[in-house]
Amino acid sequence: MTANGQQLHCNKTENEELYWAARGAGPGKFQMQNVSVSMLGLINIGFPAIVTRFYLQTKKLPKHIRSSAYIFPKALFKTSLNWVKSIAEAYDEDTEIVCVGRFIPDYDESVIIVGFTSFKDSDDEAVLALEAAENSVPSGYLQKHFAQETSLQEQYIDQGSANPEGHRYCSDNAYVHNDADVAAVLEETFTTLPTRKSFALWYAMAPTSRRTLPDMALSMQSDHYLAIYSIWETTEGDDKCQSWVSNVMDRIAPHSVGQYLGDSDFQVRNTKYWSEEHGKKLMKIREKWNPDGRVCGYLDKGDHSGATGLINKL
Repeated sequence: MTANGQQLHCNKTENEELYWAARGAGPGKFQMQNVSVSMLGLINIGFPAIVTRFYLQTKKLPKHIRSSAYIFPKALFKTSLNWVKSIAEAYDEDTEIVCVGRFIPDYDESVIIVGFTSFKDSDDEAVLALEAAENSVPSGYLQKHFAQETSLQEQYIDQGSANPEGHRYCSDNAYVHNDADVAAVLEETFTTLPTRKSFALWYAMAPTSRRTLPDMALSMQSDHYLAIYSIWETTEGDDKCQSWVSNVMDRIAPHSVGQYLGDSDFQVRNTKYWSEEHGKKLMKIREKWNPDGRVCGYLDKGDHSGATGLINKL
């Protein structure tokens, strides 16, 4: 539903301009109920319309999921990240690779967890995919768990426990430059967590980050994605936890090529979200389809960007 009330179907050949913008125009979506027309819609912040229906192509769920985890002391953060970074680009493409700094009940200090989760059609394939990490892991780890059976349900449960309800959150993220000394840039972030529930996550974007993207608004890529989550329980921790996020991101910013919109707070920090060309094209589409700002924009500080949108500069 466009800002002037048109109901349109958008795909690669029909209203393709809006279809191009929808894939990467803005961050998370929230529901909105318009009682007068009994329509449940989704607003993608930054997208100049309201999405009322999706047509999706599903993928077959892999039959076998196995995961390995290697837990290092935080003093070996550089060792653990440099190891996983060195094998990520050529690793099996059906395996998700992450490095997480967090607290776990077994230890007083925070630890570094390097995780590999493989999604395959056969159990043998899943185990085989994890052997490359098992055969190359450096010494010094505290614990390891090789090729354990898991499921999507278990993965969601783990995610839920890492993101408890009824808490206060402050998060930020960055795509780190491929040429940076990534371990040195991120060491402070992963080893100075402000609370036992906070965590930092490095996600191996390679090799998919080296692919040519489809023609769409989404255009920001690097091999290294960082997300940080400061989590605490009461207002007394606001200054400490918010300042930690702000301070570590200030030091990471010079090594960043931009940011993922989905974990961005435009009222706190603005940076680059699209390539130069794609950013300019997106803002022109927004102005064309939503010139009066009837559909909400990026909601930056004071909502100053309005219909013109974000600057998209580092």
